[in-house]
Amino acid sequence: MSTTHAHVVYGDNCTIDEAADVGYGADADAPTRIGDDATVRAGTIVYADVTIGDEFTTGHDAMIREDTTIGDDVLVGTKAVIDGTTTIGDHVSLQTNVYVPTNTTIGNNVFVGPGAVLTNDEYPIRTDNGLEGPTIEDGASIGANATLLPGVTVGENAFVAAGALVTEDVPPNTLAVGTPAKPQALPEPLEGPNQIA
Repeated sequence: MSTTHAHVVYGDNCTIDEAADVGYGADADAPTRIGDDATVRAGTIVYADVTIGDEFTTGHDAMIREDTTIGDDVLVGTKAVIDGTTTIGDHVSLQTNVYVPTNTTIGNNVFVGPGAVLTNDEYPIRTDNGLEGPTIEDGASIGANATLLPGVTVGENAFVAAGALVTEDVPPNTLAVGTPAKPQALPEPLEGPNQIA
């Protein structure tokens, strides 16, 4: 049976599967808000203090932590994790096993491929420099199993190749390839915005 808490506000025509938990963390300052036409699949946990737009969909066993704002028409794939204090725009696809750390910003029309890992701690455990997640600007695509280091920006309509290790900003309208990733001209078939909407 699904678990929904008293401090959850749903839009119209929402489907919450068995074993989903929406509104987890009843002591949060703000309720969970989910817009119209949402589908939340079994095993998914959506914390309190999360605001989600219309046409939201999850895979199974996804997790969305508190202080997260998500726009319209967003997919959070199976076993994807959004660790909170994050902003995600409209028409975004986060595929299976994507990890999004706190203090990350994702724009509109963004694709993040399976197994991609975003990071926010430059020197884990060794120093306390604060946490700064990546920024992925409108129309960018991140390939499968790519890794983005803390504080990097992937520019508008840029494309990060599968398996790339992004250690520096990726300029708009470029292709980042390699470990560490180096920007190069965007091939003609990859030019222009994503067609997620």
